[in-house]
Amino acid sequence: YKDTINIALFGLDRRQKTDISRSDSIMILTMDPYHKKLKLSSIMRDTYVNVDGHGMTKITHAYAYGGPELAIKTINENFNLNVKDYVTVDFYAMEKIIDKINGVEINVQPDELQYINSYIDEVSKIEKVTPNHVNSAGTQSLDGRQAVAYARIRYTAGGDFERTERQRTVLTQVFNKIKNQSKGDMLSVLNDLLPYTETNLGSIDIAKDGAKFLSMNINSVDQERFPVDGYCSGITVDGTWYLKTDLSVTSDQMRKYIFEDVKPTPKASLVNIPAK
Repeated sequence: YKDTINIALFGLDRRQKTDISRSDSIMILTMDPYHKKLKLSSIMRDTYVNVDGHGMTKITHAYAYGGPELAIKTINENFNLNVKDYVTVDFYAMEKIIDKINGVEINVQPDELQYINSYIDEVSKIEKVTPNHVNSAGTQSLDGRQAVAYARIRYTAGGDFERTERQRTVLTQVFNKIKNQSKGDMLSVLNDLLPYTETNLGSIDIAKDGAKFLSMNINSVDQERFPVDGYCSGITVDGTWYLKTDLSVTSDQMRKYIFEDVKPTPKASLVNIPAK
């Protein structure tokens, strides 16, 4: 599987670049040339893992403790992976990226409207601009601020499980938008977006990965979330809620999905995640 490319994607909930921040969104982007697929695997932010030097804690804390290096090390050590590269964006950068590609198509549900608009209000107030609300449910083009507000929602019935799904939905739409460019345009769009990210990938790496992506003729983005339903449960340790899973089982499921394209089979209903 040496030609499979895995890149860690971290989404940070921060206002300033200097803020120490947890990674609110943790995903692995896989370019799988063997099965001609682009895959997005979310890792639940509350997953109880060992973070080197900090013991057992939420995987989201690794980024705050040691930046992308420790976050990648934590992913690799707990899930038996070999991720080397990363791309980090915060909410403001994601907003700019989505505006650069002229918005994304999202099917907004009625129970999501109030939360989207309250996040739009929050950011618009900080930026001292008039909020541009989403006025109705249904499939529509969302601008950067609206799409990021959508991806942040976690107070509907599915809690954080649904939020990771929204994050993957937004990213899938971003990839689809980029993928539909002509080959030359696509690489120039990627170069335009680069300044909004923090990454260890240089523009040569991106051109190389972009060329590989184009040569694979990928036409679908597949997605999964780990741990899988029925393989995790909520535990409380010293008053803090964690999502516990058998790490050897989950890492086996992740490896099979990422490298062999074997989708895991859920066993039971969702764990209730406390809203916070």
